[in-house]
Amino acid sequence: MRDALAIRNLVRMNGAGNAIVVADLRGTDLVPTADEARAIAAAPGLAFDQLMTIHDPVTAGTDAFLRIYNVDGSLAGACGNGTRCVAWVMLQSSPRETLRLETQAGQLECRRVGTWDFSVDMGSPVFDWARIPLRSGADDFKALDLHIDDPAVAALGRPYALSMGNPHAVFFVEDAAGIDIGRLGPPVEHAPAFPERANVSFAQVVDDATIRLRVWERGAGATLACGTGACATLVAAAATGRTRRKAEVTLPGGTLTVEWRADDHVIMTGPVELEGETTLAAALRERAA
Repeated sequence: MRDALAIRNLVRMNGAGNAIVVADLRGTDLVPTADEARAIAAAPGLAFDQLMTIHDPVTAGTDAFLRIYNVDGSLAGACGNGTRCVAWVMLQSSPRETLRLETQAGQLECRRVGTWDFSVDMGSPVFDWARIPLRSGADDFKALDLHIDDPAVAALGRPYALSMGNPHAVFFVEDAAGIDIGRLGPPVEHAPAFPERANVSFAQVVDDATIRLRVWERGAGATLACGTGACATLVAAAATGRTRRKAEVTLPGGTLTVEWRADDHVIMTGPVELEGETTLAAALRERAA
């Protein structure tokens, strides 16, 4: 691990249960490699679903550029829960209430709505097959043929596919808690229909303003919460008439409020929690001890 990276402060947080580590790398040219991201995840007390690294702005008018690493070292296009954690880190000692952050999937506006609560404008959902992306010649994204020869997956029916910065497959099920997510998540994540893999949502519509959700995240597995998954699920539910355009989405780690506004933007609001701070150097010393 490079010395300059090892001494950087790491903030351990969670967003509605989604395990997040934030590394503020502004003022440096450090860009962690996939191997370094995996090493951080393996250090004592630093296991994460996503690692959020904050970099100097790339685009004028933005406050920072974010890179988002999954626990396997792969990059994600967006992470709503992680973005809220980044907003807390950047705004905790600032009188400002808003930030404009940039990821490889686009720009996100964050707003403080309470001491530990933040809203993120996640942008508009993407339905175009080439941008989700789906494989060339994909059929109806509202009932996607996954091209998987697996009876257990077939029994779920065809999912609704879209992108909220990451590709998503949304299944509507009778009982989200009863889903064997470790059995069903991996084959859908790696389905031939998704050339860049997919996050997989198993959604139970309780009423037109309440959804229970469990998510298998690409590169991370089963997580306590997934912000882009909650957004994708609300869009799919509203688009198919199952819910209104605003709903409470309850995940194993907490509840997010998601609204698909009339201007086509999806707004996600929820809590963050600080778990501790360390440096990577200290964590790696503990690991070696």
